[in-house]
This record gives sequence, C-alpha cells and structure tokens, in this order.
Amino acid sequence: MTPAITLSDLTCVHERHPAVHHLSGRFAPGCLTAVVGPNGAGKTTLLRAIAGLHTAHEGRVDRGGLSCDRIGLLPQASALDRGFPVTCRDVVAMGAWGRMGAFRALPADAAERVGAALRSVGLAGFERRLAGSLSAGQFQRVLFARLMLQDAPVLLLDEPFTAVDARTAADLLKLIHRWHGEGRSVIAVLHDLDLVAREFPETLLLARDPIAWGPTVATLSAANRLRARLVAEAWAERPELCRDAA
Repeated sequence: MTPAITLSDLTCVHERHPAVHHLSGRFAPGCLTAVVGPNGAGKTTLLRAIAGLHTAHEGRVDRGGLSCDRIGLLPQASALDRGFPVTCRDVVAMGAWGRMGAFRALPADAAERVGAALRSVGLAGFERRLAGSLSAGQFQRVLFARLMLQDAPVLLLDEPFTAVDARTAADLLKLIHRWHGEGRSVIAVLHDLDLVAREFPETLLLARDPIAWGPTVATLSAANRLRARLVAEAWAERPELCRDAA
C-alpha cells in the first residue's frame, strides 16, 4: 500500500537562508496534489526534502516506513546536464537502480521493460538515440519512462510540463492520471493554475510559509492567492540567515 507522507513543523534552509517554514500537513495515500506558489517559495526544496535529498533544519518528514529509494523524483529539466553521452535506454534503465543497486547487472527482461516504457511515452525505437539529441519534450518523455521503470508508490514531479508542447503535456498528464488510478501518490510542482484547478483535486499553496492546503477550489481562492503574492512581495532580496543552521 502507498503510505501517507506526513510533515511535522518542517523547516528547510538553503545555504543557511530559509526556504520552507514550519509546514505541517499530510499527503494522503494515493493523493493527487499540486504544489503551487511564487518563485522562490520553497517548492523544489519541499520535494527534495520528501525524497530524502534535503535535510530538515527543524521538524520532520514521516514517510510511513517507505524507504527513499521507493520515492520517484522527476527533477526540473533545467537542473539536468544532457551533455553526457548516454542513450535513452541508459537513462530509462536508471529507474531500476534504486531497487537493484548501481553495480548489479540489469535483469534479463530489462531491455523489454525499457522498450515497453519508451513505447508507452510515444518513443518507440528510441533506445539507441543519444539523450542530448532530443527535444525538450522528447527528453521529458524519457524521464517519465524512467519513472515507469522505478515503479515507485510515491512520485514527485518538479515542473513536469515546463518547455514541452501542448501534445506532450497532454500525453504526460494522461500518464499522471494513470499512475494516480493505480493508487500511487502523485505530488507535482506546477505553475499553470488553470491546469491545477482542472486536473488536481488537492493543492498546497506555499510562499515559504504555508498559505493554504486542502481542496483545490478552496486553496486557490482569490484571498489566498492575494496573500501569497503579498507575502512574496515582502520578501527581502536575501532573507535573514537561520543563525543555528549548520
């Protein structure tokens, strides 16, 4: 079963500056939740903390006994270096390493699983294509195929539709709904509030401090969005240091 992810007074810092402040709440098992907020609101930091890649400064993340290698993370495309000469097959196969270990041979059916994943995202026959030769939309499809091989019960998606065309976004959204229909928890950082209102039943509105968390219609009320904007406009260019942060 997919466990709940519970945040208890979670505070995270980045280079000793505050990123997420005193966030408490619960991602229910099998949730489909959007995380929205202004730039610099701590959305990416939150996903990394849930994935175990960013240590909490205060508070904690309770993953319900789920190990971090059973949480799939799709990073922002802009954070990835595509200059390294790897094939699409290599990128997708990385999804299996969390359960097997990086230095073990892939199972005998790995090639078929990689091929099946690429076919599922509309990239049949791309196994030997270099990842660096792909368009932004094609590469995002490859990253979704990697998540399919990871087969994780919790999926964290950081701006999954940025720099992709409308057709690719629609195809990837169908995959997200399929994963959700399988009982997986999907938590996605998004900027398109119309898309969030249409497709995601729950939303967390974050502006370093939590503004609202719950049903999307209530969370994205005009009052909450105004509050988030005002909080962001009041930010100092360099926020005060967290003095006791290492």
